[in-house]
Amino acid sequence: MKKDVYLFDTTLRDGEQAEQISFSLDDKIKIALKLDEFGIDYIEGGWPGSNPKAINFFKEIKKYKIQNAKITAFGSTRYHKNKCENDPNIQALIEVDTPAVAIFGKTWDLHVTEALRVPMNTNIEMIYDSIAYLKSKGKIVIYDAEHFFDGFKGNKKYAIRTVKAAIEAGADNITLCDTNGGSMPTEVDTIIKEIKGIIGKTPLGIHTHNDSGLAVANSLIAVNNGATLVQGTINGYGERTGNADLIVLIPNIQIKYKKKCVDEKNLKKLTDLSWFVSEIANLPHDLRQPYVGACAFTHKGGIHVSAVQRNVQTYEHISPELVGNKRRVLISDQSGKSNLIYKAEERGIDISSVSEELKGLLEDLKQMENEGYEFEAAEGTFELLLDKLLGKHKKFFELKGFRVINEKRSASEHTLSEATVKLVCPDGIERHTAADGDGPVNALDRALRKALLEFYPVLKNVKLTDFKVRVINAAEGTAAKVRVLIESSDGKSEWGTVGVSENIVEASYRALVDSIEYKLLKEEEKAKKKSKN
Repeated sequence: MKKDVYLFDTTLRDGEQAEQISFSLDDKIKIALKLDEFGIDYIEGGWPGSNPKAINFFKEIKKYKIQNAKITAFGSTRYHKNKCENDPNIQALIEVDTPAVAIFGKTWDLHVTEALRVPMNTNIEMIYDSIAYLKSKGKIVIYDAEHFFDGFKGNKKYAIRTVKAAIEAGADNITLCDTNGGSMPTEVDTIIKEIKGIIGKTPLGIHTHNDSGLAVANSLIAVNNGATLVQGTINGYGERTGNADLIVLIPNIQIKYKKKCVDEKNLKKLTDLSWFVSEIANLPHDLRQPYVGACAFTHKGGIHVSAVQRNVQTYEHISPELVGNKRRVLISDQSGKSNLIYKAEERGIDISSVSEELKGLLEDLKQMENEGYEFEAAEGTFELLLDKLLGKHKKFFELKGFRVINEKRSASEHTLSEATVKLVCPDGIERHTAADGDGPVNALDRALRKALLEFYPVLKNVKLTDFKVRVINAAEGTAAKVRVLIESSDGKSEWGTVGVSENIVEASYRALVDSIEYKLLKEEEKAKKKSKN
């Protein structure tokens, strides 16, 4: 597929240099295959001259059929005392046998004199020799002009000389790097326009860092000025404050600039790609990440929701489906009737005609939020409230009471928790069940399940995936109210529920019961649909 802009991913090399990220070999293979499936053009696997894990990656990836990407090895120009034929770093690039290599060289005179400590002409020779040698071995060579923008500002004449040497040696692409991430968009714009007139027809690339929060902006300026290769990482992972975020760049290039960089059908996989890599990296996904974050197309204010119901363009710059995301509407103390109607319509329920009841529910919700409830992350609890408004709420069981005992018998022993619940089950019989747990909430959860599994076997698949406690009125000290938010999953879907009380166990119980009732409600709805079909 012919593209206007080609994508170069360095998540496995530059991205792994981020604090808190360390990919295993298996992780790197999984990410590479996902990137290839998505349609990334170059996947930089690592620096074989400095990292044994990178060498293993290049060996392992050969076992897989790569459909779209060119696996790329990364390295530096030769050591000043070596010939390319006996330089370990250059030879490592040859030995891993990749179709493409990305090689960086010094363009900032400060680095030549302070870091390399070689004569200025020697550095020029190192750049030329390294690229020419790699080209003689049949490699696609992308030359990363390290610290180019700082070098251009510090010694324009010398920075240009380094780039010209790379072009004369046969580099397939000259990628200008804002390695320290300190360049301003106006500077990048001016410098790229000038360098474009100097390098002629040689394709131009861009590699930016986010130290000034401008990596994406500076990359887009380069694209607007004719750059045809963009380097970056998934989710902007990278050393210090990170690299240019390809997840943001891709839709901006394709949708906003209308420059082809990925297949349209793959663009819809963007959100999935972003979440996949964050899961592999074992990092929380940024809820507010542009395009793919859970909040990216979320509406909370009643005025906003009302407008979106009439025309989504009023508060959305693109359709979320274009990038595989979805629209969400939150329920909060800032909600209006539109929010409630929208949420009901999501479930196929028309409540526009029950205006008085709707008004009453809205007031109840706002009062509950004033007391500490939060429905933004607890849509399960909200749906149960909605059913109560419509008179559709079904009691799957009835609580008569519960008791939780915590006991620590000695300083050296763990605290023991035991919960007892008294329930009227679906058969009308009152049951007492007890269970131990790692803590009071776990014990309660086990006691509830023990009583209900006989009647509702589907609860066996429900797992508590997250548990958050927030003090609401901290000024009250230990007598303060707490809000407990629970996230649950059945392996196929996730939902949140909330409980509020001065007693943390009571708040937890309310959230647990809502979680169970929500799951049973969904199963009942599913069964009804199945019987109709």
